[in-house]
Amino acid sequence: MPTPLDPAAGLVDHPYTVYERLRDSAPVHRVTGTDGNPAWLVTRYEDVREALANPLLVLDKRHALPGSYQGLSLPPALDANLLNMDPPDHTRIRRMVVRVFTSRRVEQLRTPIRETADRLLDALGTHGRADLIAAYAAPLPITVICDLLGVPGEHRRDFRVWTDVLAAPDPARPGAAREAVGALHAFFTRLLADKRKEPADDLMSDLIAVRDEGDRLSEDELMSLVFLILFAGYENTVQLIGNAVLGLLTHPGQLALLRADPGRLPAAVEEFVRHDGPALLAMRRFPVQDLTIGGVTVAAGETVLLSLSAANRDPRRFPDPDRLDLDRDAAGHLALGHGIHYCVGAPLARLETEIALGALLERLPDLALDIDPAELRWRPSMRARGLLALPVTY
Repeated sequence: MPTPLDPAAGLVDHPYTVYERLRDSAPVHRVTGTDGNPAWLVTRYEDVREALANPLLVLDKRHALPGSYQGLSLPPALDANLLNMDPPDHTRIRRMVVRVFTSRRVEQLRTPIRETADRLLDALGTHGRADLIAAYAAPLPITVICDLLGVPGEHRRDFRVWTDVLAAPDPARPGAAREAVGALHAFFTRLLADKRKEPADDLMSDLIAVRDEGDRLSEDELMSLVFLILFAGYENTVQLIGNAVLGLLTHPGQLALLRADPGRLPAAVEEFVRHDGPALLAMRRFPVQDLTIGGVTVAAGETVLLSLSAANRDPRRFPDPDRLDLDRDAAGHLALGHGIHYCVGAPLARLETEIALGALLERLPDLALDIDPAELRWRPSMRARGLLALPVTY
């Protein structure tokens, strides 16, 4: 009987417990996927890492067996993005993007990111109560990525609402995701038109110039790329910051280590992302020919789900994996992917998280949870791992 990947299986509130049981019993499982269709779930570190780098496991949905996969339906202008592409188109487009997100170029954003963090903390004041997701972890990355792309401030709140709907669709509102997709399509259509009329010194204007002058991007690829940079640049980082803060507040010994030596922060970010990263699953993949994964034969076109969270808690790779340990060498974790589809925005996500945590610990020395950890609510998603709210006192 296939294992269902749904909230009833405990994958929202207790994903690591569920994945531990699955990982211990077998490396590959037949499951009912997040779209309700059959899929294969891979849970062990070595198998997941190998699959992430296997060129025979592709992202292009046209390689799926007919009727075997039904993901979120996006218009072509939003669907022609790196999460649905394989070489050579993936190589061509990724090459343009990696120039923006090199470690050296991202490091130049350190000062403006810290200024944004300080503004948000100024608004909190020096003592009180707050939801740290709504007041800090969410507005910080949306401000950074929108500033980078050149998205006007008046549109940012709407964008957050639409992306939140897509990241965790509400089963009680089956039409909400479709409405959000329509709103995003219209939003990006207007935005690109405005930027064409009045280009500025920002990434979106640069990408439009590449499209219009060099013809290295189709119009659908251009809009899809802007959509992906905004969506992923916001979603992954807000979850990473929120989960990291929760990890510290529930592990006082590790919090004390970091307060005593803030120089640990860059290495600590790697342990945060390993221990409780923003993605439970990698993007689904489809074999272009029959493959053997973890001793199981997977037929061409079947859906393969790779559990990043299960791999990062695999004791075969990380001893005592459920423990948050800032002295651990977390190198080699798979939270941000592996191979040609490794997260292109990883340097920016790391820097934002490092600065967000550093500013928080410096400015709010008495930060504490204002809720029993068992009462925290998580986003109702089988793919994303993020808090709906993080009530704190300070």
